[in-house]
Amino acid sequence: MAMELKKAFRLTEEQAAELKKKVAISGMTESEFMRLMITEQPKDYPEIRAMLDKLINEVNRIGVNINEIVYNNNSMLYRESDKQRLFAYMRKLNETMKGRVVEIGNNKDSSYQ
Repeated sequence: MAMELKKAFRLTEEQAAELKKKVAISGMTESEFMRLMITEQPKDYPEIRAMLDKLINEVNRIGVNINEIVYNNNSMLYRESDKQRLFAYMRKLNETMKGRVVEIGNNKDSSYQ
């Protein structure tokens, strides 16, 4: 999408200093930061993107383990220990998801607002 429009606006010295501080924390340009503030989509925050990438990797690893257990079950190789592992993986998955949701919520609220 081409950036065709320019906007000018006024700030107090304090507001300009606050904007400069938040832009420095975000590692973005002022324009990128202002567009982020307009859209406020979680995927736009660098910290949230990194956490989501990490979460996807964790979920994929857990999914591989779950698939192995299901394969063993379908091959009639299923053991009680497999069932316990499956429950443990599902608990870990749920805890990981809850933790990331809390982290994402905390990062969005504290870093830029």
